[in-house]
Amino acid sequence: MIREFVIHPLLDARRLEPVFNRSGRLHLPGFLTSAGAETLAAAVAGAEGWTVSTMGGGSTIDLSAEAFASADAATKAALIASAHGEARTGFHYMFESLRISDHAEAGLPLSPTLKALYAWLNSEPFLSFAREISGDAELAYVDAQATRYRPGHYLNEHDDDKPGAGRRLAYVLNLTPVWRPSWGGLLAFIDPDGHVAEAYTPAFNALNLFRTPQPHMVSQVTAFAGASRLSVTGWIRTGR
Repeated sequence: MIREFVIHPLLDARRLEPVFNRSGRLHLPGFLTSAGAETLAAAVAGAEGWTVSTMGGGSTIDLSAEAFASADAATKAALIASAHGEARTGFHYMFESLRISDHAEAGLPLSPTLKALYAWLNSEPFLSFAREISGDAELAYVDAQATRYRPGHYLNEHDDDKPGAGRRLAYVLNLTPVWRPSWGGLLAFIDPDGHVAEAYTPAFNALNLFRTPQPHMVSQVTAFAGASRLSVTGWIRTGR
């Protein structure tokens, strides 16, 4: 199964290193060979065990996606109103998550494809690519979660800084087959003046890679979006 995931041979990490180091971020279309990308996209789209991940009073809140979907309209409206109230003036988020790392390490149910992906991300081919493109020889571990942004979901501005966690790079591997920029869900980088310096549309099988800490956000997915924004994302770290 792990052999299904292969970085496209045209992506030469050594040649890309000076481009990456110019701004500490890079958008890499066609990251995986097509068979691996299609296999992974199908596995994420068909995965079970999603949670609605959000915040309340500064703490993480995880709700079963099935339970949230079956809640009555008043309950949903109250939760969303509370979330938007906190998002208006501070860091906040709301999207669906499947924590691949946690499931794999705890032996919780996880599809064979997602287990294989987690193993591959922590194998030498991927880690060597990350070390070469970043020039960081200390990279040793990759965590992973699948994310699903439905209409209305968002991730406010933040920089991924977490002292002691060993986070050096963040990555997003996009898995939605078709996406329009007007649907939102863009990974946007914020400059010191508060402007959007650059933004990446979640193109299918594109890897977004960037150094941390670095201010960024995921813009809210619009009400008229024609799909859910699917990806696998996480941090490339110096250790667990």
